[in-house]
Amino acid sequence: MIVINACVHTFENDLEYPAGYIKILGGKISYCGSMDDPALDELMKNDADIIDAGGANVYPGFIDAHTHLGMFGDSLTFEGDDGNEDTDPVTPQLRAIDAIDPQDGYFKEALRAGITTVITGPGSANPVAGQLAAIKTYGRRIDKMILKAPAGIKLALGENPKSTYNDKDQTPVTRMATAALIREALAKGKKYYNDKLRYENDKENYDEPEPDPKNEALLPLFTHEIPAHFHVHRSDDIFTAIRIANEFGIDYILVHATDAYLFCDELEGERFSGILSGPILTDRSKPELKNQSPKAPGIISRSGIMTAIITDHPETPIQYLTVCAAIAVRNGMEHDEALKAMTIYPAKICGIDGRAGSIKAGKDADLVFYKGDPLDYMQTPEMVIAGGKIQDL
Repeated sequence: MIVINACVHTFENDLEYPAGYIKILGGKISYCGSMDDPALDELMKNDADIIDAGGANVYPGFIDAHTHLGMFGDSLTFEGDDGNEDTDPVTPQLRAIDAIDPQDGYFKEALRAGITTVITGPGSANPVAGQLAAIKTYGRRIDKMILKAPAGIKLALGENPKSTYNDKDQTPVTRMATAALIREALAKGKKYYNDKLRYENDKENYDEPEPDPKNEALLPLFTHEIPAHFHVHRSDDIFTAIRIANEFGIDYILVHATDAYLFCDELEGERFSGILSGPILTDRSKPELKNQSPKAPGIISRSGIMTAIITDHPETPIQYLTVCAAIAVRNGMEHDEALKAMTIYPAKICGIDGRAGSIKAGKDADLVFYKGDPLDYMQTPEMVIAGGKIQDL
């Protein structure tokens, strides 16, 4: 397939082709360039399908970097609620891919909105909730939709674990206990990691540690293969997350970080990958959201912190990701920064930029076409190509 006569917004080093083309082969982008590229004539001699974009704007498929897509069933209650295993506060061994239902109606809604990749996983009832997955929004079987799994370990601070276990008369019911449970889990995981490393380096003198599913799940944190995703809202929880991550030397991402825009100077120099900001299309439903503001993504972005905009689906339905971005722009975020906050920034923050987030040879052929501006409330995608195939919207 070759897309021609497109205004291509690559989000690779701010490169744009006002009159460009994209060659797709085997579900991947194989070439991208200007319409006056001498190689284009040769490419078009092959038997490829040629799609004339008619000057439409083409963007990389959008990314929602924090959702629970497929974990809380559309139009279902308990029967489809598979995002919070609130019988044990420490459950790193739980895998999102074992709960995601690709037949959930919101997958189609996401694709219609041009969202081709999401991070999805457990909710925030547990201090250590489980393994997140980066997946495509198109497909019928989750095993064939996985971009990266695990993509991170979900850790939660603040009011959600407290309220969940207070109702059960079980630890944790304070912020101290929530942090302590996370530390305890990470300490056990670090010891397990060191014991395994010692065994691998000297099998004659050391025994292999007994298999432990919880500790096995935490190993990729200590090998820096994946980050921790800390659910935080209030400023003190943000700094507790930073404190814990620094204690154990793990990579981490701040999710929500509602108060972060008030403390950007205090975050300077910290080594987190970025902030997944939002949702901003919700009410202030609990005390730790009292400072929630649509100005937050813009303020955080201008401070120099890499920022992604999220829906936290189903808190805000996933198809309104672009609306969230538009509201952020209306409240001070730079227009192009908001577009990057749905494409290359979440890809980089979550470590999936090798396949998603920009238009570049070798990346997945996920493209969204607009006649106008995606951040215009009245605009919807003209066409979505996902996995190199035109989607039926």
